[in-house]
Amino acid sequence: MNQKANSAIDAPALVRKMLFFLLMVTLTLSNVFLLFRGLNSDIGMDQAQIAREISRGNGQATKFIRPAAYEQSKAAPDPSVSFMGFRDTFHAPLNLYVNAVVFKMIDAGNNAKWKIQKDQRIYSLDRWIAGVSTLFFLLSIGVNYLLISRIFDDKIAGVTALLMLCCELMWSFSLSGLPQMLMLFLFSSATYFAYLAVKYTQEGRVPMTPALLSGFCLVLLSMTHWIAIWVLLGYLIFAAVAFRPRGLVSIIVLGLAVVCILAPLYRNYQASGSIMGTAYMVLYNGLGGGEDSAMRVTDLSSDDSSLNLNGLMMRIVRTTIVQGADILPFLGSIFAAPLFFIALLHPFKQSSIARFRWCILLMWVFAALGMSICGVSSEGNHPNQIHILFAPIMTAYGLALLSILWSRLEVVANVPLLKNVHHIIIVLLSAAPLILGSINSARLGLFLGEKGWPHWPPYLPETVNTYYDQFDMVKKDQIIVTDQPWAIAWYADRVSLWLPKKVKGFEDLEIAASNLKTPIVGMLVTPSSYGQRSLSEIAIEYGDFTSLIMDGRAYFATLPAGVTLFDKDPKMSTIAQKYRYRASLVGWGGMLYYSSVPLQNPE
Repeated sequence: MNQKANSAIDAPALVRKMLFFLLMVTLTLSNVFLLFRGLNSDIGMDQAQIAREISRGNGQATKFIRPAAYEQSKAAPDPSVSFMGFRDTFHAPLNLYVNAVVFKMIDAGNNAKWKIQKDQRIYSLDRWIAGVSTLFFLLSIGVNYLLISRIFDDKIAGVTALLMLCCELMWSFSLSGLPQMLMLFLFSSATYFAYLAVKYTQEGRVPMTPALLSGFCLVLLSMTHWIAIWVLLGYLIFAAVAFRPRGLVSIIVLGLAVVCILAPLYRNYQASGSIMGTAYMVLYNGLGGGEDSAMRVTDLSSDDSSLNLNGLMMRIVRTTIVQGADILPFLGSIFAAPLFFIALLHPFKQSSIARFRWCILLMWVFAALGMSICGVSSEGNHPNQIHILFAPIMTAYGLALLSILWSRLEVVANVPLLKNVHHIIIVLLSAAPLILGSINSARLGLFLGEKGWPHWPPYLPETVNTYYDQFDMVKKDQIIVTDQPWAIAWYADRVSLWLPKKVKGFEDLEIAASNLKTPIVGMLVTPSSYGQRSLSEIAIEYGDFTSLIMDGRAYFATLPAGVTLFDKDPKMSTIAQKYRYRASLVGWGGMLYYSSVPLQNPE
């Protein structure tokens, strides 16, 4: 009799789990294959091409060269700098090496094997990058389910898992090439062990092992993205107060962090003469005029490369307030997540649940401070956006509070059918962006079939890979200057130099490249520069090269006469004469290539 009762109780749970698994498989296959449009993040492409170099045995080398990084390299202990095999000093290493392991397994360094074929609009390696990231996303769902079922119950854990699976922002990060999903997995693992440590403390047990494991996961998190060091600082402060003997856990974790971070810092010093390399330039997003502009400066002593610290505190406060105002989109538009901050006022009966929320809050406060200093935006997949790491655990607390308040309503007590309505409403509201966005994406995916459609503008992997690889437009010992160097480095596997802001900077780099027998042979202008920007914004961002950026737009806007700007700009006369051969790689000037020799027509 008891066995039959248990079967009746378990059957609905089994059905729910099977439906969840079916939804998970459907969304995974749809997003990675049917709806996938390729990588859409410059940082994601940059990390991918570095991972490919690592898989080839070239170390953390990069084919995307920032002018500021090249200038820095002149101060390295070994100042003999080459554009080939240039060492990256911008990225944290862990995500690079994770992808490099996968690339090594599939022989991604073999260009012939992974060449984009005719009419293949999506680069196959893009799917591998997205697939690895999606795997970490799915693992994160599992870890959070285990954690939340320990803290609360299986129901709240299941709803949280469903909200994660239906979160459009999490899928967007999974498919972008950014390391956020690896970070989510590491942070979720850290919170799992941190909660065990808190629970051990409340039970009078020694919390050393889970507390150290949590710290280790956060150290790995910091090695995935430098901004996560702020999260680690929050945990160190909590651990110093919460775990006995006081301060011991924090000292050990801090020592581990120093040991792990010393290696990349020493490598940065060897490559650039600075332990921070170009990684410190992320501060320009929050404190300066923009990271991109600073990276394209060739004179590091000029005003363009100095941080403007006037009104520093007000800018940090303003960015912090903006984060608070946009907290819902930052947390993936999961409506239950912001309720975490209200749950801080609720007296949870279990002391471990009550104390653990302060650990989450402290780590989030430090993370928010770090994002205020380094810059962040709720629009799109910003590389510094780490609010999303906190979304699952904050959602769990929000759902717990909402469930408590919902159960106290008299109408709910009298009508058992209303018991789970609040969960249904939260899921429907939170999943709406994913559902609505998937409808049009599914139509386009079904129409295009296997060919797919990339994120154009500004990215066209087929065009970039075909012209630069198949037809040897730029040979392996030559350099191209472009406003889209990350895409050229990834899709074309060629050394690409970010377009500087000043003519003198360009000429200095041109001379250096020529002396090293790796000449600059052309310049490529894409929608990455002119895109949706106004003329004034382009002029501020690209300085002396504004006429080059607007040249294609002006030419095609004045057809059939075809008025050009590049060759009529007095500042650009020498450069325009040298790179006088113009070719449109995409119809109506979508990509314009300026070369020192006529472009060979593949036909």
